Amino acid sequence: MTTLTSGPTLGGLAGVPLAIEPTTRKDFVSDQEVRWCPGCGDYAVLAAFQSLMPKLGVRRENTVIISGIGCSSRFPYYLDSYGVHSIHGRAPSLATGLAMAREDLAVWVVTGDGDALSIGGNHLIHALRRNTNITILLFNNRIYGLTKGQYSPTSETGKVTKSTPAGSVSAPFNPVKLALGAEATFVARTVDSNRAHLTEVMTRAVEHRGASLVEIYQNCPIFNDGVFDGLKEPDSPAIIPLRDGEPITFAGGSRSVVRDAVTGRLDVVPTHEVGDRTVVVHDERSDDVAQAVAIASLTDDQGLSQSPIGIFRDVDRPVHDDAARAQVRMPDPADRAAHLQSLITGTDTWTA
Repeated sequence: MTTLTSGPTLGGLAGVPLAIEPTTRKDFVSDQEVRWCPGCGDYAVLAAFQSLMPKLGVRRENTVIISGIGCSSRFPYYLDSYGVHSIHGRAPSLATGLAMAREDLAVWVVTGDGDALSIGGNHLIHALRRNTNITILLFNNRIYGLTKGQYSPTSETGKVTKSTPAGSVSAPFNPVKLALGAEATFVARTVDSNRAHLTEVMTRAVEHRGASLVEIYQNCPIFNDGVFDGLKEPDSPAIIPLRDGEPITFAGGSRSVVRDAVTGRLDVVPTHEVGDRTVVVHDERSDDVAQAVAIASLTDDQGLSQSPIGIFRDVDRPVHDDAARAQVRMPDPADRAAHLQSLITGTDTWTA
């Protein structure tokens, strides 16, 4: 489990003021009635988030949660901090602007598979590409819950819903592969029912300076109940646990991820049949995104008979808002007049 430390030592929270007095979970619980359906996985995520915040030590008034539209996007109402319930799919764009303007804020985005990956897809990939210092929690229940059960961008092919009565003919998005394809610097996946892992991953995400995306498998008990049942228990044989620096094995060690010597692709084989093939060792710090993408591709997007869970990538890269602030930072007073004159004059002034 990741050890939690105080705000200024965390890269992602550098510059964010600490709370003057210690806070508790209760300090982050708002006076609003939580209105999700009984059994919704959002409750577990909310409880984990409220418990995590005091451990980070960040002031409530320096914490901002920005959401879009959907069941998950009610999240800001239930936190006693600042929040923005924004427009459909645009939360990453609002968060980008806020992170650029206010280095002293811890900026979180809470979104869903429909909000982030459908109307918001373009906004999401560019926030990740730019590497803005924001932490994105993507609740994936593989259905549109707020609008009562239409198929979403992550619904499996053949999914029967109110909008696909004969079964979906669309191939689903893999959010982790999408994020890795955008060269996101921190990408992880966790499950709503595993409180310890959920907390650890969210902690690592906010420790990271740059854009962090955490996909959270989240149960919708009304319109897509039980879709993640095979992944609920931490020792489920369907979970491919990712641990940095360790060989990737699962199902009690009975199955292993190996690289084919001819094709270079990753395959899952019974451990006793590994033979002279090499079991893949997970390296979340690799600059080469190819292996992380290959691991994400092991996800069974149809029946979820297997799914890698953990941190796929955690690398350092220049941060968009840090670089933008550096560009507009004024020089020493003695040099300001010359600096301003050079900006006004420019470098391509025409002369006869």
